[in-house]
Amino acid sequence: MTKSIAVAGKGGTGKTTLSALIIRHLHRQGKVPILAVDADPASHLASTLGMTVAKTIGSTQAEFHDSRLRLPPGMPKTAYLEMCLNQVIVEGQGLDLVVMGRPEGPGCYCSSNAVLREFLDVLGKNYSYVVMDNEAGMEHLSRKTTQNVDILLMVSDASVRGIRTVGKLLELMQELHLSISSTYLVMDRAAGIMPPPLEQAIAQVNIELVACVPNDDNIMTFDQQDRPLIELPDDSPAVAAVAEMMEKLTV
Repeated sequence: MTKSIAVAGKGGTGKTTLSALIIRHLHRQGKVPILAVDADPASHLASTLGMTVAKTIGSTQAEFHDSRLRLPPGMPKTAYLEMCLNQVIVEGQGLDLVVMGRPEGPGCYCSSNAVLREFLDVLGKNYSYVVMDNEAGMEHLSRKTTQNVDILLMVSDASVRGIRTVGKLLELMQELHLSISSTYLVMDRAAGIMPPPLEQAIAQVNIELVACVPNDDNIMTFDQQDRPLIELPDDSPAVAAVAEMMEKLTV
């Protein structure tokens, strides 16, 4: 049975890094096959995994709309679109990747989000784990991209404002009646003892803090060297924190 993990939060909190470290952990533990989903239009997840993306859902949609008047004889539009979307999958050893990307030209991402949701409903069943890196803010929630999720990890930096943003996201989730089994808080770039105002902010939001991921110089070094985070050593502080978190989550 497929287990789905989604990562969300405000911009700049380390969502993509956390997603990559979760995928790294699952892959090293042999919990494959894994489907990595980059639902952030900025599309940085591929580089953290050392994978190269040729096509995205957004670019494939544009190609489909340009070519739909020249469909192969006898092929329905839905079948042709499905065939095109299957070409979006970047395949690896026990790890595949799908990237939403940006829509071509002006306009919002609603259509790409809708296609991604429908695509994952079918595709996700073929994997042991689906790990989704979401875009910053609330849009993915309002569009219900983050739906039917087993574990939602809300990422915040070590600030009261960051925790309050998580609170707003949780309120929106309740209003939208999203199907999410469990929701947890992950504190990124945490350092030392947590100050009382931060503890109070977390208590007010009423969400379980499942992990504090410390600053890790290895991550900056890997980024500067353009090396994928999936190659980080086991003794890297952030890797160890995520491994401990995954044990708590029993995944």
